[in-house]
Amino acid sequence: MPSQQLLPSEAPTASGSAASAAKTLDLSSDLVVYAARLMRLVRRALDLPASVRVLTILDAIGPLGITDLARADGCSQPTMSAQIAQLVETGLVSKEPNPADARASLVTLTDAGRADLADVRERISHLIAERLESRHRTQADLEGAVAVLRDLVEGDSPA
Repeated sequence: MPSQQLLPSEAPTASGSAASAAKTLDLSSDLVVYAARLMRLVRRALDLPASVRVLTILDAIGPLGITDLARADGCSQPTMSAQIAQLVETGLVSKEPNPADARASLVTLTDAGRADLADVRERISHLIAERLESRHRTQADLEGAVAVLRDLVEGDSPA
């Protein structure tokens, strides 16, 4: 199947180009809206605690201080401190002195935290697979959606 550019550099007519650009903007907005709705649906359906986000950040980035974790999560430092205290208590993360700054500590994902996160991801996978199957979506549909989202999240920042 030939590839199509979303915003063609050459268009047959000015009105066709404007319509194409408007459609791209509408679809771009829809992508963000539906990605956010999907995340809310997953959190509700699986009753996921907010702490899963912290575990995910630590898994992706590695050990961080509470201030950096709060920044990465988009919450306040006191809110993050409370979450970390709860996660330390449950054994999902550990909090150790920061070798680079004696006044601070580093939060690290524990083996139990990794196992908990793996379980959550498996539950999410099953939920999404069931929804895809019930809507008769193909593996190719899923591969395309994942490719677009991965490129938007992990691709180079626009110049």
